[in-house]
Amino acid sequence: MGAEEWVPDEPSVERLREAAGACKGCDLWRNATQTVFGEGSEHARLMLVGEQPGDREDIEGRPFVGPAGRVLDAALERASIPRANVYVTNVVKHFRWVRRGKRRLHEKPNSQQVRACRPWLEAEVKVVRPRLIVLLGATAAQAVLGPSFRVTQQRGKVLATPLGVPALATVHPSSILRALDDESRNEAMDAFVIDLEVAARSLA
Repeated sequence: MGAEEWVPDEPSVERLREAAGACKGCDLWRNATQTVFGEGSEHARLMLVGEQPGDREDIEGRPFVGPAGRVLDAALERASIPRANVYVTNVVKHFRWVRRGKRRLHEKPNSQQVRACRPWLEAEVKVVRPRLIVLLGATAAQAVLGPSFRVTQQRGKVLATPLGVPALATVHPSSILRALDDESRNEAMDAFVIDLEVAARSLA
């Protein structure tokens, strides 16, 4: 299975979003509230790609509106990148989760789910035609740059990709929230902002 049969011919972002709402290319649609498609400027020079929607995103139907989204917004502001000027999406469009009491906890999508959803990301890249993609976290980076890619070793570097658009990999903003104390959280945020500043400079 995969998303290919749901991707429309001659797509626009709006047509892709509408079509993705019916996607059953993998099993994740069964437990998700809705498809969470990308959003932002259809002519954005910068595309940000995360792993998958979280709990808030699944409920609201928009990417990066939960706690990690607030970290991302703050980092973009510090890097002087208006969020209105970027396109934001995820490599997987449905929330994968496991129940813990009343909470729905994030569960990493597996390689088959990432592969099944790839046609949506490829279509978004073709429609938006960004000049640079920022890959947020290991799942997004490995989905585009291959399973051997390590964000810890190669973050902050502009690299060629099979999508035909260069990419820069960095951490996912949710990792900053998981820092053990304020000092390490501030250091992680500073490093994240530096990576975003590299991305911004590469577009200048």
